Order: sequence, then structure tokens, then C-alpha cells
Amino acid sequence: MIKILGYYLFAAFFCLFRIFPVRQDKVFFIATHDDSPEGNIGIVAGALAEREPSLRLCFLTRRDGIRRPFDFFVRKAYHMATSGTIFMDNEFMPMAYTPVSRRAKVVQLWHGTGSIKRIGLDVETGRVAKLAARANRRITHLIVNSRRTKEQYARAFGVPEERTYVLGLPRTDRILDQDFIRDRRHEFYEEYPELKEKRCILYAPTFRDDEVDNPRLALELSQMTEVMREDEVLLLRLHPHVAANFSEEMPGSCRGSVRNMSGYPGVTTLLAVSDCLITDYSSIIYEYCLLDRPMIFYAYDLQKFRQQGRDFYEDYQHYVPGPVAQSQKELADFWRQGFEWKEKVADFRRKEFEFLDKNATKRLLELIFSI
Repeated sequence: MIKILGYYLFAAFFCLFRIFPVRQDKVFFIATHDDSPEGNIGIVAGALAEREPSLRLCFLTRRDGIRRPFDFFVRKAYHMATSGTIFMDNEFMPMAYTPVSRRAKVVQLWHGTGSIKRIGLDVETGRVAKLAARANRRITHLIVNSRRTKEQYARAFGVPEERTYVLGLPRTDRILDQDFIRDRRHEFYEEYPELKEKRCILYAPTFRDDEVDNPRLALELSQMTEVMREDEVLLLRLHPHVAANFSEEMPGSCRGSVRNMSGYPGVTTLLAVSDCLITDYSSIIYEYCLLDRPMIFYAYDLQKFRQQGRDFYEDYQHYVPGPVAQSQKELADFWRQGFEWKEKVADFRRKEFEFLDKNATKRLLELIFSI
């Protein structure tokens, strides 16, 4: 109920500020999922600042909220009401109550390049689904990565396919850029020189909706380090809810072998320095496959996720580009014995990417701003 009141308050100020004209030289970014320079929003904002410095760029990030009420409810509502273009990387529920001008473009970039698990209106129910559907009606441009994703996302957002554009996502431009990847690796190792000679394994699990009140780390770290070599280190990239409840104090056997990187600002950098990815249902695999490196899928709750969670768009075990471990013992066995992965990753990349030319950002700016 408190959230709904907040939506109404934001919308009230938004409607008040509709008396001011919409400025086509003003762009409003809503980055409530990833506000780093490596996310879709950060990349587009950086490109606009470089190519069109006359534009005014305004931001609402995940750090903005009721703790700064005047800034959030008044200033952000004003900027949103008077911007000619609005970019988002997530659902923004106050938009269900904000009558955006027909002169404004509302561009949904989302924060993932694709999705293994069902998202949006494919899983939301009740009042949340109604609010999301109303908010999504404001979207004028839904940007996706492939023709397969186009059908899924159009349905998940309730956006007609004629307003869904297969351009590729800005964040993939970065990971396809070998110079950028090399620079990010260099900067990372300057900050963490002790990891330069290590083989880094990134563990990046997705967040379970049913663990909001009881988030947990499902990987027994001491068991994992038993199968790791001395020159290997496990990097943890946990969801903020889980990270907030994760103790920085490692068991004695894990010290030096496990590093918590959950607060590291750029996930693309962590992908760049990782020699192998361990994940489950995260969309991070769509970026990682571009690096042509191995992945293991630690799906310890696969049956539960199918039946009680979000479920999947495809047959999970046949779809993912790597071996699926449903227990930590199976994970350890794959780790010790090795596995075939190159053909699966290459096939996955062919299916999921319409473009591999590093020009997704360029196509987007041409579509929205004709530049």
C-alpha cells in the first residue's frame, strides 16, 4: 500500500509539471536496475554526451528514492514530464499513473540481452500485472537482440511487435570490443594485482523471488574450494538482497580462494576477467557467450523453479550452453573432469544474436534521434 501511495504521489507531481512544454533536447534516463557505465543506460548516456553535447541528460537511478523525497517526487517527476525521450532499463511502476506526452518517446532497453526464465507479464499476476501492463502501454520502442527474443519480449511487456525493434543491445557492443575488454582487464588487475596470475571463476546466480525475506547463498564455499587448484579463485557476484546478508568473513579454508565482488561497479569487467562462469538462470550468459569461454549451470533447485518459480521459455537442460549440475557434487565432478563446451556456446551465439558488429548503440541512436 505504501508503494502505491508513492506511485500516486510521483504521478501527482508529474501531472502538475505537464503544464511545462516537452523539450526535445532533454533526455531522461531511468536506471533502476543497472546504473553503471557498463549497463545499457550508461552506454547510451555516454554516447549521447559525446555525440550530442547540446542535449540535457537527467537521471533517476536505483539510489534515488524516498530517502530523498524532494529530489525523487518533485525534481525527477519534473524532468520526466518535460523530457522528449525517456530511456528505461526496468519496469517503472509509477508510469502506470503518468500520462506521458504523445510527443515523448519511451524506450525500454531492459537490463538483459535475453532471458532464460519468464519475465514481465508472463509471470506477474494480480495487481502487479495490472500496474505493469498500464505502465508498459507508455512504451513506444522496445529494443531487443534477436527475432526470437522479439516475440517473447513483445508478449512479456504487452507491447505490439510493430513497436519492438531488433537492433541489439548497447551492452553487447562493449563485450564485443576487444580493446575495451583488454582495458577493463588491465584496470581490474591494477586494482587487484594479486589476482593477475590466477584463473578466475565467476559465480553469478540469479535471484529467487521466494527468497526476498530469506536470501541465501546455495553454494557451500568450503566444499567448492576443495576442488579448486591453488592458482584458481572464485569471484562471487551476488544479488544485492543476498549480498546484504552475506558475511564478508570467510571460513578459514576459503581465505584467498574466494573473493566477494558483489559490490564491484561493472559486471562486464568481471565477465572480462573470468575464465569460467558458474550461474543458473541468469541472463548474464547472453553476454558471456560472446567471450567464447566455458559455463557451468548450477541449477540446484531446477524442479522447484519449474513448478513454483518463474519457469522457462525453453527446455532448460537442452537450451543452456553448458553442463547442468543439480547438486554441488555434480558441480565438483564437472569441475574436476572437464567438459565439452565450444560447440554448444557457438551454437547458442548463432541462435541468440542477430548482430555481432558492435553497432547496436549506433542503430539505436539512429532510430531514436536520427543521428
